[in-house]
Amino acid sequence: MSYSDDVEVKPSPVPDGALKKRLDRSRRAGSAKALGLIAPLLVFLLVTFLLPIGLLLVRAVDNREVPAVLSRTAPILAAWDGQTLPSDETFSALVADLKGAPRDRIAEVAKRLNYLDAGFRTLITRTVRELGNVEPASAKQSLIAINEKWGEVETWQTIAEGSPALTDYYLLKAVDLTRGADGSIARATQDAIYINVIIRTVLTSLSVTVLCVLIGYPLAYMLASTDAKTARWLQMLVLLPFWTSLLVRTTAWLVLLQSNGVVNSILESVGFISDPLELVHNRVGVLIAMTHILLPFVVLPVHAVMKGIPSTYWRAASSLGAPPYKAFLRVYLPLTMPGVGAGALLVFILALGYYITPALVGGPKDQMLSYFIAYFVNQSSNWGMAAALAVVLLALVVGFYTALVISYGRRTGAKA
Repeated sequence: MSYSDDVEVKPSPVPDGALKKRLDRSRRAGSAKALGLIAPLLVFLLVTFLLPIGLLLVRAVDNREVPAVLSRTAPILAAWDGQTLPSDETFSALVADLKGAPRDRIAEVAKRLNYLDAGFRTLITRTVRELGNVEPASAKQSLIAINEKWGEVETWQTIAEGSPALTDYYLLKAVDLTRGADGSIARATQDAIYINVIIRTVLTSLSVTVLCVLIGYPLAYMLASTDAKTARWLQMLVLLPFWTSLLVRTTAWLVLLQSNGVVNSILESVGFISDPLELVHNRVGVLIAMTHILLPFVVLPVHAVMKGIPSTYWRAASSLGAPPYKAFLRVYLPLTMPGVGAGALLVFILALGYYITPALVGGPKDQMLSYFIAYFVNQSSNWGMAAALAVVLLALVVGFYTALVISYGRRTGAKA
């Protein structure tokens, strides 16, 4: 008889506190390893994506070039009451600043102040050119002699308004607002175009999204329900826009839709029209071209969801007495809504930032927000205004996405 058969071996007890510490150490080690694996990707995204975008958005409130050049004048004007002409010390400080700064930096300051008051660039340029041997002691009389505007309170109010290192001027202008001399915010009376541009951008994006869903849903259904050979051909036609350049696709639509283009020629040859239709350089051309380009972003996610719906659901609905249209509305359509929502959101966000297609196919009244961002970057070199419009565009994307997430969360909670 073996004693080992009668002796029950029990594991040594481990205190609960020690076991919890081991589990915590294991979790921390796993988290550290996971973080180490994704750290290169996070650094790459930070350096190449988030950092440039962040620096661009900072430009919307950055105004450091003015106080950097007017280093003597800006602090004095910060304490000025703004009601009467500033002191002689302020005139002397301005002369010293203009004489001591490089011409290229003075030109930047003049351009910045010219945004606040048209004609300020000419005033600064002429003043710098004629300063000559003006001494700080006689600065007030000399500046007024050069240009009588230096004797007006409004001129110094403009400099005072443009002197802080941080400014909300660009952000306010991006939504057609302005700040008065007393600090109050009011509707802008000049160049108040951006609210209309924002509304136009949103409406165009919504229109393109609706058209993509209306066209893409039946096309996705055809892909999911037809035989494999036909589905491959249809899928190739859907993916074809991805294989060509965006500029090439847009130019092709410009050729197709122009007055003597292919579409008008065919319609005239079959007798549908007698005069060419205006299909380009207007909203119609923009909607057609953008819908064609963005259509795959609806078809692909909807098709993926449809392929995952078992065909037995249709048969089950039919066996319970539901006609085909009711089976579609009560069973099939709700199951495909996640794909429709994902595709519609993707199309809408992409459409908000579209630039090339509206610029080439649309007219002057069809340009979207991205057109003006490109204008301020490439032509007028107004980075502050470009950054402010970019902030508005980012706010639109975040706002619509947040509203969709909240709406979806409430609907899911209500069903639960």
